[in-house]
Amino acid sequence: MRNLVIIGSGCAGNTAAIYAARAQLEPLVVTGHEPGGQLSLTTLVENFPGFPDGIDGPVLVENMRKQAEKFGAEYRSGVVEEADLSKRPFRLRVDGDWIETRALIIASGASTRWLGLPSEQKLIGHGVSSCATCDGFFFRDKKIMVVGGGDSAMEEAIFLTRFGSEVVIVHRRNQFRASKIMLERAQRNPKIRFITPAVIDEVFDVDKGYVTGVRLRNVETGETWTRQVDGLFIAIGHIPNTAVFRGQIELDADGYIVSKGGARTSVPGVFHAGDVQDRVYRQAITAAAAGCMAAIEAERFLEAESH
Repeated sequence: MRNLVIIGSGCAGNTAAIYAARAQLEPLVVTGHEPGGQLSLTTLVENFPGFPDGIDGPVLVENMRKQAEKFGAEYRSGVVEEADLSKRPFRLRVDGDWIETRALIIASGASTRWLGLPSEQKLIGHGVSSCATCDGFFFRDKKIMVVGGGDSAMEEAIFLTRFGSEVVIVHRRNQFRASKIMLERAQRNPKIRFITPAVIDEVFDVDKGYVTGVRLRNVETGETWTRQVDGLFIAIGHIPNTAVFRGQIELDADGYIVSKGGARTSVPGVFHAGDVQDRVYRQAITAAAAGCMAAIEAERFLEAESH
């Protein structure tokens, strides 16, 4: 029987583990779908406080893990395949084994929806990104492309005009899902151009190890052409890693956990942290802060029960 299980080992899960371990809850961290979370896909992180020269994303999360382990957190690789949150203790099946816990923090994050091209996957962190706030700075005076047609694509493109010499939005349809106000804002920006209806078939240049351009295809005519690009930002959404909890805790239409104030969910004793609930900020620092909140709430919940 565990006091606390934390699902996810990104900034949110690791910070929750540090706080919970220091509170002597001896938390078990299940590393989840993407050990290290989104930061494991990032190279240099320049906006995490305390590192004036920046720090590599994988190094930052590994340091957090070591810090949590130093205070007594235990880590287990694996994914939660099944969960029963209908009664306490909560039950989780991890790689075939059932684990029981008095409290639970879900910090399983949200996975970026990628295009799915092999060349794109190989260049993530080397010119391909899913976070303008994280990586826009590296493309000062460069040619930038954003893929997507929703509000987040427009927001990313507008933000990236601060850095890039030009920003091109590529969308597979002529119509956009973006709200009228966001679309008009992007259309009015002199640095932004649109290519529609088009998709990207290939990202160059894997052999060089960084993005040099893309091959585009017109969806209606089938015509293909290449275009020079230095940075490619994918903004076609995220998929929260909550499928295993569907029907057990309250989720919104897109699968994000609905917060009941602080770090609480609709089930007492189950708490949320990071991108699994946050669809707005998605930063390492906000995920870390959410992990702190969840651990403090879990500690207070367990403390109240023992009196």
